[in-house]
Amino acid sequence: MLPLFYTACSRGLLAIFASLAFACSAGPEPAPAPVAPVAPPMTNPSISYLALGDSYTIGEGAAPADRWPVQLAVLARTQGLPLAEPDIIARTGWTTAELQAAIAASGNRRTDYGLVSLLIGVNNQYRGQSVALYRTEFRQLLATAVGYAGGQAGHVVVLSIPDWGQTPFAQGRDQAQIAREIDQFNAAAQQECQAAGIAFVPITDFTRGAAGEASQFTTDGLHYTGSQMRQWATRALPIVQGLLK
Repeated sequence: MLPLFYTACSRGLLAIFASLAFACSAGPEPAPAPVAPVAPPMTNPSISYLALGDSYTIGEGAAPADRWPVQLAVLARTQGLPLAEPDIIARTGWTTAELQAAIAASGNRRTDYGLVSLLIGVNNQYRGQSVALYRTEFRQLLATAVGYAGGQAGHVVVLSIPDWGQTPFAQGRDQAQIAREIDQFNAAAQQECQAAGIAFVPITDFTRGAAGEASQFTTDGLHYTGSQMRQWATRALPIVQGLLK
């Protein structure tokens, strides 16, 4: 008869060998599924952000997370820039004058935003207002944006006006005329930005490239989905990084 100690050890060794043999015969485990990048948690202090505009800023018809200012903040944080979720003053249909009036009525008197963005003008063009009037009111909005940024023009960024003439909503309209007018409004905005020392980000080409792609438009056929607005945020990101470095 074998000693009890020997018998227990033998049984233990047999169990270990059996488990190893099973592990070898089972084959490799499947690799884990890739995980989409997620913005890291907000750090303190974060860079406060105010977004001013119209339906293109609030992302009419799209989910709140798909709004281009929200996407910009997420992209910035994935790159290590602690940009806060934006405060937003924007509404579908607003012209430059209506945005200025809404800002005055908002009660927001802050002057310490680290970043202010502005995208406005499509409704001026849509309603047939003159470029001269737009230029005057846009210049006033730039001054307001700079005030929110503590007087620092280098902390303000402007996006160009999308070309709604290339949307399904515009079918049957004079798309060439709409494009010419959008270009005129954008030229005025860019000139005013240059004079004020404010960064101007052209995104109109993306909206023209979306023509015929249903996935780029919300159900109203006029506004844009998150995939289109992500292109705007992606183009603005390196400019914002340069401003806030």
